[in-house]
Amino acid sequence: GLSYTWIFNNNTLRVQEDGRRFVSQETGNLYIAKVEPSDVGNYTCVVTNSAAEQSVQGPPTPLTLRSDGVMGEYEPKIEVRFPETTYAAKGSSVKLECFALGK
Repeated sequence: GLSYTWIFNNNTLRVQEDGRRFVSQETGNLYIAKVEPSDVGNYTCVVTNSAAEQSVQGPPTPLTLRSDGVMGEYEPKIEVRFPETTYAAKGSSVKLECFALGK
């Protein structure tokens, strides 16, 4: 299987369940809510294939704060990217990801 981690300014990003940051193990996306000045820097995604025992590192993506502080407002919505059907064996665990957006 594949797993995703992120590097922040050349250090492994320790994403904890702090309610502000989340790494989707389904898509590899990194979500940051309520960006703070300490979040500014370069982010690099690392994908690991445990079966092949190999990792691939993507290009860095810079995150900067807008100087005017304006991001615009948009209506709240739920971002759901569930597959049409999710199958699970009895007694197994299923993880469904749902993200709320808006201001």
